[in-house]
Amino acid sequence: MNTIIVGNREVTPSKIICVGRNYVEHIKELNNEIPENMVIFLKPNSAISRELHSFQIEQIHYEAELCFVYEDGKFSAIGFGLDLTKRELQSKLKSKGLPWERAKAFDGSAVFSNFVEIADINRNFSVELSINGKNVQSGNIDLMIYKPGAILSELLTFMSLNDGDIIMTGTPEGVGIVNKGSIFTGKVKENDKTMISAEWLAK
Repeated sequence: MNTIIVGNREVTPSKIICVGRNYVEHIKELNNEIPENMVIFLKPNSAISRELHSFQIEQIHYEAELCFVYEDGKFSAIGFGLDLTKRELQSKLKSKGLPWERAKAFDGSAVFSNFVEIADINRNFSVELSINGKNVQSGNIDLMIYKPGAILSELLTFMSLNDGDIIMTGTPEGVGIVNKGSIFTGKVKENDKTMISAEWLAK
């Protein structure tokens, strides 16, 4: 089983729960409709990776996200995550009304920073992604259609969460292709203070 680092602890998530279409500008950039209800999909533990790959059968696309760890009935820690997507395959599956798992849940499709423990989720958290020093994505909780507290409440209406599970809260506009050799730098901030910073070289 794959693990993540929370504070100074090693934690094994049983699953990753992802919220789709949670930023209006990202919905527009992919020509999707704003959903009537929260869009949820899952990634298995086997999706977790410490490496960022640019290609697996087809070109991979990146989506930077604020991510939370669930423990003891609440979101206990925050981190940066990349929801990696086979966009061409996803488009084909969506056009036929088929599930997305082949495009979203493949091995290596979830790359995370370490997680920092937090006492309160009602803070001005934001996510930033730079590629080769150029900022390509940024967004804060205020831009989310569904805030972290609402996401947790909704999930618990139909799903059991296990300690260590990760919740990915959606991506702001600016998604794109992962190019081999590019340096990805992800940050989580509270106001203007950097809480977490992580870097990956795309392989």
